[in-house]
Amino acid sequence: MTAEMVAPAWMHEQITAEEYESWSEEQCAGIEIVDGMVVVSPSASKRHNRLARMLANALDAAAGPEWNADTDFDIRLQDVPLTNRRPDVIVYRADTIDITPTRPEHVLLVAEVVSPGSETTDRIVKVDQYAKAGIGFYWRIEQAATGVPLVYTYVLDPATRTYRDGDVFTGVIKVAAPFPVEIDLGQI
Repeated sequence: MTAEMVAPAWMHEQITAEEYESWSEEQCAGIEIVDGMVVVSPSASKRHNRLARMLANALDAAAGPEWNADTDFDIRLQDVPLTNRRPDVIVYRADTIDITPTRPEHVLLVAEVVSPGSETTDRIVKVDQYAKAGIGFYWRIEQAATGVPLVYTYVLDPATRTYRDGDVFTGVIKVAAPFPVEIDLGQI
């Protein structure tokens, strides 16, 4: 085995929030931290990135001055053991743009675009983690074979810290909550 094939030590050891915060942006890009362990995700497809960008742009336009929508953004779900997730789209309070790390109480909505290899994580694991963290809305976007995405929406039940099913949309998302928005994802 050559030196290039050996993964860095930090990929095999539990890391703390302090260690993570000392890393460069390059080290943090494309990873999530779950229970203190680094999770590296494969690069997303162009279709995946396009869906996320279209959704973030539409949510940002509809959100008004109180909220921002972005992609490629960490949420600190817990400090010990460290859990940072990087949803495909996040809607967060505009007045917290400079506060790092972004905490669940700053977040209104997260959306995940399901890709091959992320099905279980996006459909089960992240749903549970975001709900337990108290994030009010979760959207899951499935890339259907027809080219028209399916969007599953979930709303947090604060008493149980679980999501209840919301509406399912095909291609066009038209919702009143968390704020009125109509998004045409059409044929991607």
